[in-house]
Amino acid sequence: MNQLDALKQHTTVVADTGDFLQIAQYQPRDATTNPSLILKSVLKPAYAPLLDAVLVQHRGRPLDEVVDRLLVRFGTEILRVVPGRVSTEVDARLSFDAAATIARARRLIALYEAEGVPRERVLIKIAATWEGIRAAEALEREGIHTNLTLLFAFCQAVACADAGVRLISPFVGRIYDWHKARAGAQWDEAAMAGPNDPGVQSVTRIWHHYKRFGIPTEVMGASFRNVGQIRALAGCDLLTISPELLAQLATTEGDVPRRLDPAEAARAELPAVHYRAGEEAAFRFALNEDAMATEKLAEGIRLFCADARRLDALIASRH
Repeated sequence: MNQLDALKQHTTVVADTGDFLQIAQYQPRDATTNPSLILKSVLKPAYAPLLDAVLVQHRGRPLDEVVDRLLVRFGTEILRVVPGRVSTEVDARLSFDAAATIARARRLIALYEAEGVPRERVLIKIAATWEGIRAAEALEREGIHTNLTLLFAFCQAVACADAGVRLISPFVGRIYDWHKARAGAQWDEAAMAGPNDPGVQSVTRIWHHYKRFGIPTEVMGASFRNVGQIRALAGCDLLTISPELLAQLATTEGDVPRRLDPAEAARAELPAVHYRAGEEAAFRFALNEDAMATEKLAEGIRLFCADARRLDALIASRH
């Protein structure tokens, strides 16, 4: 058995890509996209006809609407390949505006439903800022399910659970990047691999917390740098994996033992929770106390915004 099939015995595998022509061979259940992945895909010659079709069909419409229609077109094509759900991201420039995030999420869902896609097959991705979490809380009450992304801190995960979001995407690789850069020459790659990887540890703590307290929010590890991080989280609810790492798993023979076990949640050591649901000041203070999470959340939003602007510019130049 290859390691991808072995992983699927414990965890739902999700493809982290906008390249729907690449997905089918790995047979994931779901797929996730973000502004960077859509930009990467739309620049490929294979997707030029799709881009042209969207631009011709919606010529003269406002730029932000055309972008959303392009995102939905990619998502609709992905759903022809995967049996489950697709995650489509709200413009990261709205990360600190709850009302605008809600409005954009409603439009995305309306566009999907106009294409015959039921809302149960779509997760709206939103940055796990305070405003993003509040927007997700309101959307979930409307039956619009959300995927809270750019999640680095335990307090973000607790706040998402309090808000009743459907799924969170704690980032493994970017946490690993931060700690590795901070350690510099003192970083010991072998010693910090597997269960000692700080990104793996972060997801494990969140998963144990959710299981201990019966929280239904799904945990989907994301942003992997190597297959070792993926194997170390076997048993997590879902893992979203790039095509490159899916290929490595699919071409490597061997077992992938389960690492996250619900039975361990009862005895796992968990961080303290220093605020109650809905306490904005306490949330912001807890996030501020985590230098890694504060820096990576801000950086992640900036990077997604930059790629959103590049996508805007590409469409505007041809619209």
